[in-house]
Amino acid sequence: MKATGRPLPDSIDATVKLLADGAYLADRSLATILYLALKMARPIFLEGEAGVGKTEIAKVLAETLGRNLIRLQCYEGLDVAAAVYEWNYAAQMIEIRLAEAVGAADRERLEHDVFSARFLIKRPLLQALEPDVAGPPVLLIDELDRTDEAFEAFLLEVLADFQVTIPELGTVKAKRAPIVVITSNRTREVHDAIKRRCLYHWVGFPNAERELAIVRRKIPGVGRRLSQEIVHFVQALRQQDLFKAPGVAETLDWATALSELDAVALDPETAGDTLGILLKYQDDIASIAGSKSKELIDQVRAELRAAE
Repeated sequence: MKATGRPLPDSIDATVKLLADGAYLADRSLATILYLALKMARPIFLEGEAGVGKTEIAKVLAETLGRNLIRLQCYEGLDVAAAVYEWNYAAQMIEIRLAEAVGAADRERLEHDVFSARFLIKRPLLQALEPDVAGPPVLLIDELDRTDEAFEAFLLEVLADFQVTIPELGTVKAKRAPIVVITSNRTREVHDAIKRRCLYHWVGFPNAERELAIVRRKIPGVGRRLSQEIVHFVQALRQQDLFKAPGVAETLDWATALSELDAVALDPETAGDTLGILLKYQDDIASIAGSKSKELIDQVRAELRAAE
């Protein structure tokens, strides 16, 4: 069992440092909202494009604060049985058969026994309400926009009062609220009732300076020139008319791949061969491969020369 975790940050600057200790380089606006969410014991709702680092925030918080991370990965059709709890029906049936075999006749007592906590299978939301010696856990509700409105409605009780109601056992309420991080890729609008219970922040793409710092922090082996060209190429790529612009996760993957290929600078052939790391749709790859890729590389080098 973990020891008591690190105390919550007592300022915005301390929040920036807390994230940096986990190799997450946050801008001040994100650190401000996160600090307030921790201070006010309110869930934080992070929205933005896929790959910009929303999920990573919850992971870093759990790591740097020394808390357990409990992750609920959302998907279409997610229900209470998968998110909160379900009964261990097989074990309940065995208990009933054993009671019948020994001639137990107290049906009310048997019903009470088979719906006791020892037959309860706890899922992420219920686990997050339990006390922990390390402190309240970090509850990550990832990609909430993939669920439906019925699940959102159920989630309101959890976010408003940090409790869930189990008909057979009663209400389970957290003694101390978990740190709740909700993410959404905005594939659909999440209901206002959820957002009202949270502090909201849009996580956008970083500027070139911060993205370069992220690349160098996460992948220290990549060369100085190559890291600059990678970041400026990706920044230029995001200005193109693409179905899905590359996120920071793709930038890091591309930097790792080019480093593995022993590249010291970008060239059109290598960039074209590895575009599938940055872009995930064939139409996007086709629109950038070839002459457009070379044009972007030339543009990047011109910008870097002008900045020197």
